[in-house]
Amino acid sequence: MKTTFDFEKPIEDLQVQLEKVKQVAEKTKVDMSATILELEGQLEKTRDAVYNNLTGWQNVQMSRHPERPQTLDYISMICEDFIELHGDRTVKDDKAIIGGFATIGGVSAMVIGHQKGKNTKERQFRNFGMANPEGYRKALRLMRLAEKFNKPGITFIDTMGAYPGLEAEERGQGEAIARNLLEMSVLKVPVICIIIGEGASGGALGIGIGDKVYMLEHTWYSVISPESCSSILWRSWDYKEQAAECLKLTSENMYGNGLIDGIIPEPLGGAHQNPAEIANTIKQQILTDIADLSVKDTDVLISERIDKFCKMGVVVES
Repeated sequence: MKTTFDFEKPIEDLQVQLEKVKQVAEKTKVDMSATILELEGQLEKTRDAVYNNLTGWQNVQMSRHPERPQTLDYISMICEDFIELHGDRTVKDDKAIIGGFATIGGVSAMVIGHQKGKNTKERQFRNFGMANPEGYRKALRLMRLAEKFNKPGITFIDTMGAYPGLEAEERGQGEAIARNLLEMSVLKVPVICIIIGEGASGGALGIGIGDKVYMLEHTWYSVISPESCSSILWRSWDYKEQAAECLKLTSENMYGNGLIDGIIPEPLGGAHQNPAEIANTIKQQILTDIADLSVKDTDVLISERIDKFCKMGVVVES
């Protein structure tokens, strides 16, 4: 069953109307080309008006679309091959984070990302993309492996946050994420991070420190989700739309504040409308950045990466 959000209703209504007119024209053999052309024009204008003026909350909804491509989808479309590696060598293999060596356009790289799952059974298996400490320790192990073999690292970020369970805290959730921030900032190989869906809190930051950090057009990146922000400030989820606007979490907001390096445009209507197109766009961006970053001296690469993140949030008063 196709998922349609409330703000997409005008588009859906026009699509239904257009389909009915086409069916009538086919059955009656009456020339209705003028009507069809007019409806197609209205549909195109409505799509432009809706998708180019999304609110913060509507962008959050788009990032959660059930048909939206996830890490494994991008790996299958972008990579010529992929060898998944498992486990953190301490506790277990966290299924919420996947990673392994892959070949992208003839270039070998380490690819790591959150995986939410597409149906109920898979989401439970993947813990809804919310990683435990062992997930971040697995990611760190793979990053060190990439460094050892001098391979660039690619991370795909899509999580509602790190798993907040008691057992996760007992095994050092905060320490695992903090360790990743420290280690990723000084990795001796290029690191490219791409937010493909939700980028929530430390769960996203745990694999989000890179030389280049991008967001897909209809994604969000914030210290907290709109629902959680609303429940803390207003003691209710009813103000999530207002919270989304206040958090300034869209790709445009993040780029305007200098917190990401760029926005990767999506097909009109979202990445799920044309997965092959967005996958190709991401692939070309990755290959371009790897070529640019690989020629830099290691010390320069690390220094520029650290300087970029140290400048964030700095305010100079005159």
